[in-house]
Amino acid sequence: MGVLNVTPDSFSDGGTFLDTEAAVARALEMERTGADILDIGGESTRPGSRRISSEEELRRISPVLKILGRKLKIPISVDTRNAAVAKAAIDLGAEIVNDVSALRADPDMAGIARDRHMPIILMHMRGEPGSMQKGPFARNVMRDVVKGLRDAMLRVMRAGIDRTQILLDPGIGFGKNFQQNFEILARLPELVKLGRPVVVGASRKGFIGAALGGVPSDKRAWGTAATVTASILGGAHIVRVHDVDEMAQVAKITDRILTARG
Repeated sequence: MGVLNVTPDSFSDGGTFLDTEAAVARALEMERTGADILDIGGESTRPGSRRISSEEELRRISPVLKILGRKLKIPISVDTRNAAVAKAAIDLGAEIVNDVSALRADPDMAGIARDRHMPIILMHMRGEPGSMQKGPFARNVMRDVVKGLRDAMLRVMRAGIDRTQILLDPGIGFGKNFQQNFEILARLPELVKLGRPVVVGASRKGFIGAALGGVPSDKRAWGTAATVTASILGGAHIVRVHDVDEMAQVAKITDRILTARG
């Protein structure tokens, strides 16, 4: 899953693809270099970020979606917490909803996913983006993540969403400390036992930079490659990345290792 942030303030590439032409060119490049899904977002959820209006979010992504809906052959996922944004994006060709709040932020989101029968990615987040890295952090991170995602599944299924529509994301970096992010990657098989496809987004995140001595986000490709390998070997079905060309190679080789494992 290739990441396309049409934002001025995302932690890694904020401002780089705010221009529609640049965003479209980057999306087509990611498809060409190996992305199976494009995930487009117009609101940053980095630590310390503030919410924006759905109107502003749509102003950023709608021009890009109007073009990509005609040009891309791979599915488009919309990264949003707002039902109005999800609905508009679906009308413009998006096929997946990626909601970091696990459908808690907007009460109308569940109805859209149910009525359109959209695949939805439910992510575990402890707290809110603006304050999530201030703690307190869970004493037992895997118990917290598994319980949170199990509860999210039950909540959305009670809203009429079919279990087969659900994908699960442990929320690397969303209300976890650096060591807990590594623990989640090491214990992914526990999340796989919930029986739904698992999405992991560790690409370029702060825990990688800290472990490498403070390297900036655009220099974390090798560290990201290690997390992609660990995620796939641990049972992840989708890895969400910025460096598609490089990580597609990593994924192909890791898949071959899995095949050889039998």
